[in-house]
Amino acid sequence: MALTTLDTKTALVVIDLQQGIVALPTAHPTGEIVKRSAGLVDAFRRHGLPVVLVNVAGGAPGRAEQSRPTGDFPAGFADLVPELNQQPSDHLVTKRTWGAFTNTDLEAYLRQQGVTQVVLVGVATSIGVESTARYAHEYGYHVVLVEDAMTDLDAEAHAQSLNKIFPRLGEVTNTAEVLKAVHTA
Repeated sequence: MALTTLDTKTALVVIDLQQGIVALPTAHPTGEIVKRSAGLVDAFRRHGLPVVLVNVAGGAPGRAEQSRPTGDFPAGFADLVPELNQQPSDHLVTKRTWGAFTNTDLEAYLRQQGVTQVVLVGVATSIGVESTARYAHEYGYHVVLVEDAMTDLDAEAHAQSLNKIFPRLGEVTNTAEVLKAVHTA
């Protein structure tokens, strides 16, 4: 777990820490994921770094072998967890697909802010986080993936993303390393 450095313009992107998602059974307790993510949110805000809060409010159409939601979700499902303490300075991205870049203003917002690096946390590791990380990598951002601030609905999928996919997309590290880097930046 190595974090080389944080760029001077690094954004924290928090994926799907919302009521309907954190209530699902996951490989790791979501309470711990939310706590670590909220700590990162606070640190980024204190240091004037952009915070992007992402929620999902629908699903992409199209057939798949596994059943998945494709329409709108129930009332309250997309509400961010209160621990994130959403602020007016945060940028909210509501997505209807797995990744936070598809059909949203995330790319334009990050470019407008001069962001060169993104730090990703949230649920689910192999779905929303991985999809967002793949696009961030393709757009040329330096990608940091905080392994102890994310979880998945499936432990094997979580491990596959962390061990096989993420090292190809960026740097995999932990919350303590990111906090240390933010405080020394």
